[in-house]
Amino acid sequence: MDFLQILTETQTTAPLLLTVKVLAVSGALHLVCGVLLGYYLTSGKGTVRSVVDFLVTLPLVFPPIATGFILLMVLGRAGIIGQNLPVDIVFSFTGVVLASFVSGLPLMVKPVEAALRGDLKQMAEVSQVLGKTDWQTFWLVLLPNVRRNVASGWFLALGRSLGEVGITLMIGGNIIGKTNTLSLEIYNAVFSGEFERALVLSSIIGIFSLIIFIALKRLSAV
Repeated sequence: MDFLQILTETQTTAPLLLTVKVLAVSGALHLVCGVLLGYYLTSGKGTVRSVVDFLVTLPLVFPPIATGFILLMVLGRAGIIGQNLPVDIVFSFTGVVLASFVSGLPLMVKPVEAALRGDLKQMAEVSQVLGKTDWQTFWLVLLPNVRRNVASGWFLALGRSLGEVGITLMIGGNIIGKTNTLSLEIYNAVFSGEFERALVLSSIIGIFSLIIFIALKRLSAV
């Protein structure tokens, strides 16, 4: 097997570049939305928060292919939301990013939520007694104390997004040259009998996964 030759082929570089772009965008969304949602879920109780918690947690327990189907029905051209949108989400780069974001979101939110529900609640109460607003307490007291949890959750979310197939297949469409990420391209390569290329693609994902694993080990050792 000529590893370097397969690695430099367009069939390999195109999915790799797409995957990097998707991870960059979804990773930024995880970092912002994950922290804010984690804070929101610990800042009170109510029906709305329970619904948000359910929707955030759902991708952890619901089959990815079924989650993708629901998103397709909601966001597709004939969907409840999709028919009112000015742009098409499904079968596009935006759809792939959405799949990546949804799949990794629970792994970002839950560590942050768990950390904020601990002893930090007492620190938050002290901060509020001293006259700080909720947002000042969040930015100046809570966030600096959960940065390791944020980092750990972020790496876990990236790892989950990297291997996402089911949701991406439904709302991304696995369109060659447009929405076929590394994970989907492994499936394509195996399906077409290109096992050597599948091995190269798997090796690339393995390298990404190893980097994430090392980062998580270093965070746990600090």
